[in-house]
Amino acid sequence: MRGLSIAAAVLSAAVLSNAFAPSFVVTAPPRRHHHAPSLLRMSAVEEEQTTTSTSSSSSSAVGKPGTAELDVPWSELGFEFRPTKSHARLTFKDGEWGEPEMVEAPYINLHIGATALHYGQACFEGLKAFAHEDENVYIFRPDENAKRLQSSCERIMMPPVPHDLFMKVCNDVVKDNIAYVPPYGSGGALYLRPLLFGSGPRIGLQPADEYTFLIMVIPVGDYYKGGLASPVDALIIDDYDRAAPRGVGNVKVAGNYAADLLPNMQGKKKGFPISLYLDAATQSLVEEFSTSNFVGIDNDAKKYITPISPSVLPSITNKSLMTIAKDEGYEVETRDIPVEEMERFDEVVACGTAVVVTPVGSVTRFGKDGEPTKYEFGDSDKVGAKTQKLYNRVRAIQLGEEEDKWGWNVKVQ
Repeated sequence: MRGLSIAAAVLSAAVLSNAFAPSFVVTAPPRRHHHAPSLLRMSAVEEEQTTTSTSSSSSSAVGKPGTAELDVPWSELGFEFRPTKSHARLTFKDGEWGEPEMVEAPYINLHIGATALHYGQACFEGLKAFAHEDENVYIFRPDENAKRLQSSCERIMMPPVPHDLFMKVCNDVVKDNIAYVPPYGSGGALYLRPLLFGSGPRIGLQPADEYTFLIMVIPVGDYYKGGLASPVDALIIDDYDRAAPRGVGNVKVAGNYAADLLPNMQGKKKGFPISLYLDAATQSLVEEFSTSNFVGIDNDAKKYITPISPSVLPSITNKSLMTIAKDEGYEVETRDIPVEEMERFDEVVACGTAVVVTPVGSVTRFGKDGEPTKYEFGDSDKVGAKTQKLYNRVRAIQLGEEEDKWGWNVKVQ
């Protein structure tokens, strides 16, 4: 899963139209925000080559993770909202971004005419920060989230958050809430939820003249107790579409998730914890799980296969898994996947930020006559060996237990 859809819960979902008023030009004058220090963009590998300070002095300058008092032990955290010290907030107004500030109150005073409420002009991201054994804290691949947020902004006519500004605000909000980063060994992480929405009033369908960008942070544990769940059974959704062709399925906007609430709940009532959508045009190609990318693994052919579609959100977790799969000697294919091809897969996973991977033991589709067709993968009661290996390697890199040879971890300073 990609995580808690706070934007979809707080902001009303709306169908986004292409009939916007003419686009405006967005600039970010240098006087109003400062570029993040170069070290913010430096990977763990590069830092190891350039820094001369000890890890203990570095961590003490930022603060020590895992020192906040919570209502449960760190090892018993679930994936749910918990209050922290602050969230970061800044506003785009009069064509420029204001200065970021740390706000302790978890509430927003919002105009009743805000475009986020009326037209769903809102998008968000999800990423995590991890404490390493030396008590330094690293954010996992925030540069990728910065780029994906910009893509969402462009699609629904919002001013993109400049890359360096995004990186700086991520760094600063984690630093301000360093005590809430779960300590190394607890299995937890600090979840970051960047959210950008139209806060200026508009009644006619057009972009807002003011936007609010914030990043809330939440200490979370493993999505599933123990780190990796037993395989779950998925249901193919035939009565609803997740996203329309040439729509907004490939960007992370709030309304995408609200559209899945009803079919997702209906599937769970039938005994299926997770739902799988097919392409809206033909209902014959695998697209995406409710909140996660689809991955099929063919161990005999040593292939890692994931759908390519303009309606699928590019998952940063999937991108990471593809890199690791190649490193494991697997051929990575991004292409159309006919439903019937699922018969060939030894393992299937749903992947996203919140859980990394969810093993899928079977996928069921009910025909018009009510008869089910069931696709089962390997030993549907056990986590597949390749799924386990991919999960273990991603987690090891995130926690600093495996060499970060791709430079994915960005140190909080």
